[in-house]
Amino acid sequence: MSEEDTQAAETSEEEALPVSLDGINQNVVKSIPITLNVEVGKTKLKLKDLMAVAQGTVLELDRSVGELMDIKVNNFVIAKGEVVTVDNNKLGIRVLEIVSPMERIREG
Repeated sequence: MSEEDTQAAETSEEEALPVSLDGINQNVVKSIPITLNVEVGKTKLKLKDLMAVAQGTVLELDRSVGELMDIKVNNFVIAKGEVVTVDNNKLGIRVLEIVSPMERIREG
């Protein structure tokens, strides 16, 4: 392969990969796996109360019925939503509010 052919091949490969101004391949960044969690609620217990938990114990959480759930990535709330059923046997979350970046910083 001639030097011109090699340069042409490299150029076409570069054009196919979306690269930002700082040289980071956006496809690589977009393929990074993340874990998204939905927080139903939380509570604080004393150790003795935790040790008394048995099957059938009800633990009261800090949320009310109908209150939106927190959607979190890396323990930061990024959105809020409501629990829905999907395909009649799985749970999902309908995103109803997106938390602004400034609110995310304040919460952190």
